[in-house]
Amino acid sequence: MGSQLGNAGLLLVNTLINIFLFLLMLRFLLQASKADYYNPLSQSVVKITQPVVRPFQSVLGPVMGRFDLATLAAGFLVKVISIIILLQLAGVGMPRLDGLAIAGVAALASAILKIYFFALIVMIILSWVAPNASHPGALLVMQLVEPIMAPVRRVIPPLGMLDLSPIVVFIGINLIDGIVVGSLVRAAGISGMLVGL
Repeated sequence: MGSQLGNAGLLLVNTLINIFLFLLMLRFLLQASKADYYNPLSQSVVKITQPVVRPFQSVLGPVMGRFDLATLAAGFLVKVISIIILLQLAGVGMPRLDGLAIAGVAALASAILKIYFFALIVMIILSWVAPNASHPGALLVMQLVEPIMAPVRRVIPPLGMLDLSPIVVFIGINLIDGIVVGSLVRAAGISGMLVGL
């Protein structure tokens, strides 16, 4: 009973860390896609994540004005430290450093792919239910997915009212998740549950 309670506690802590990592990667993607910084939802994400990102901002700035390395470094460090702590609490011991680094990269990639996956689902639902929505959340989702949708739309233009580009992007996300992220997790030698899959 005590062991099950301990496992449930570790699972809860891991889930909370993964939610925070999700927010960090959302912040990274919002800046990379040049989404509206003054959108209330963008502001909320920045305020929640700023205490962790701030120490890295003095050392790491944005690359090409878009890619926020401070947020990536903060996410990587949060995930690696959380894996070490959770494994220590579970009594497994210290994992190899190269495995930890690979697991951190896999966790960042997994979080980014999940954000795009859910944003695409929201975008598709909005296109059916409220195609011209002006809600801040709807606008943010559209701004977030447009950088990955635009190149696909150039190759596969909409067929009248039917846009096949989300299907192609979904397939791409699943392939990258299954092949690349899956390979990274196996190479890390750390449980996929700890990584955030």
